[in-house]
Parts: sequence; C-alpha cells; structure tokens
Amino acid sequence: MELLVKSWYSSKRSEAKIPLSAKGVYTVVNGLIVWLQGFVLGIAIAAPVGPIGLLCIRRTLEHNQAVGFATGMGAAVADTFFGAIAAFGFSAALVFLAGHEMAFRLIGGTFLLIVAARTYYSKPPEITDEPPNAKTCLGGFITGLTLTLTNPVTILAFIGLFAGAGLTGNLDFNAALILILGVFLGSAAWWLTLSSGIALVRHRISVERLALINHITAIALGLFGIWAVCSALSALLTNGPTY
Repeated sequence: MELLVKSWYSSKRSEAKIPLSAKGVYTVVNGLIVWLQGFVLGIAIAAPVGPIGLLCIRRTLEHNQAVGFATGMGAAVADTFFGAIAAFGFSAALVFLAGHEMAFRLIGGTFLLIVAARTYYSKPPEITDEPPNAKTCLGGFITGLTLTLTNPVTILAFIGLFAGAGLTGNLDFNAALILILGVFLGSAAWWLTLSSGIALVRHRISVERLALINHITAIALGLFGIWAVCSALSALLTNGPTY
C-alpha cells in the first residue's frame, strides 16, 4: 500500500511539472522575442544618419575606434533612458519633455553649433595607432550623451516605434527591463559596427582628406544646429514660453 501511495504521489508530481515546464519555456521564448524587438528598435533609432553618426565617423577617423565608439555609446545610454520612459510609460516625464521640447531643442542646437565650430577649425592630427586616451573617450561619451538627451525628438520616435510594434501598455516590469536591455544592446551594436567599419579604412585617408571631412562634418552639424535653434526660436516667438 505504501508503495502504491508513493507511486501515485510521484506520478502526480510529474504531472504537475508539465504545465510549469511549458510555462517556463513560454516565458523564455516570450522574453527572447521582447529582447529581439528591443534590439531591432535600438538599431532603428541609432542607424539613421544624424549628428551623432557624423561625430562617430569623424572621431574614429581622427582619433581611433575607441573614441568613435565612446561617442556612440553616449547616445546609446541616452537612447536607453528614453526607451525606459517609453517602456514604463512615465507620464510625468513624457509631459515634462513634451512641455519643454523647444527649450531642449534650443540647448541642443546651441551645443551642436559649438561642436560644429570646434570641428571646423580643428587641425586634424596625423593618423597613428596610438592607444585610446581615457580623457578623449570620456569627452566623446559626454558629447554623444548630451546631444541625444537634449533631443526630445528621440522620445517621440521611441513612442511611435513602440506603438507600431504593439508594445505600449502591454509590458509587465520584467518584460520592460528585457526590452530596455535589447534597446541598449541594439544601439551599442550599431555604434560598434559603424566605428569598426570606419576604423578599417582610416589609414587610407590622408591628412588633407581628413581636413576636408572635418569641414564637411562641421557644415552638416552646423546646419542641424541652425535648424534646431531656428525652429525653437520660431516656436517660442509664436506660442510663447511653456512652463
């Protein structure tokens, strides 16, 4: 009798494990799908050519891959921050960013103009294989972080992409964390790919061509900055300041 009871109890435990196992597999697969969605979204946000992409290319050419990658990683951290706001639906943060969009645009545009002027008048150094400089890498990281954080269009892009992917309002806490991790890794993967690709050809570029690239990059950054400042001032003059 005791043997029969043990056998019955053992079979019941085995049966109980089946749905738990299936649930675990479902959770893992669902987590991988959410992570992959975040990874793709991170690339989609980072890949379009803009000020950070131009700076990543220019600093990889002028310094080395580490400096270019650090510039991109500053943007990746900012993208992750905006992604977290969109994923968790922090309404107060969304309202604040939307209400101060023009102020952020004015700050970001002014910073872009400063970077553009420094880039235009900087004298390109000889291309060498010097080891990465921590101070230069940190400067690149801060520039990428600041330019992206002062661009509220990024959060609007995240909201639009999240809505298009059906991710708004459907995520629990763990899924939101997985999604944000995917966004960060996707953005980081793009900047690593871009800086690595540019690093492969940097030794084929002469100092004269690097100076030309600096000037072209500076003009493009200046145009981005002028557009940001002018659009912000136009909105502020038309609608008045928002508080």
